[in-house]
Amino acid sequence: MNLTDLRPAPGSVKRRKKIGRGPGSGHGKTSTRGHKGDKARGQSKVGFEGGQTPLHRRLPKQRGLGTGLTSRGFNNGRYKTHYHIVNVSELEQFDNGTEITAEFLLAHGVIKDTSLPVKILAGGELTKSLTVVAAKFSGAAEALIAEKGGTVQVTEAARKMSDVIAENRATNAAARAAN
Repeated sequence: MNLTDLRPAPGSVKRRKKIGRGPGSGHGKTSTRGHKGDKARGQSKVGFEGGQTPLHRRLPKQRGLGTGLTSRGFNNGRYKTHYHIVNVSELEQFDNGTEITAEFLLAHGVIKDTSLPVKILAGGELTKSLTVVAAKFSGAAEALIAEKGGTVQVTEAARKMSDVIAENRATNAAARAAN
């Protein structure tokens, strides 16, 4: 067997339809496009619906809110504060009397980085007395920690996500300038 003996399976390769090569082919003259009109000449505009008012004109305008046909409504996500969420059950692994900070949680692999503030929630059980320092606590988590004889310390106001993004951009720009 040689490479020259290889052939595609019968019927698997379809022959190309030749158009515009004379009347004998059955696809001459208008080349299967019919007579005149937009569809004979080229492609219609993106969003064209045959003369019906297109969707992008049927929807009301919404200025300054995202992009695309359906970007309507209000989205304040850019200014939302994001947190590293830690449940009290994750604090159960530490010894009695331990002071728990974001750096401590980072060192013990509970959070991945300290770029975001930490928020403590009341998920799970807590049996130990701990001193917990975080940006925010749920009411139930604060009560649970206090109930077990621990203390709660709230750090400075949590940073807005827009500030974090601005800092990251500045850091990245400085790194690019250094290279």
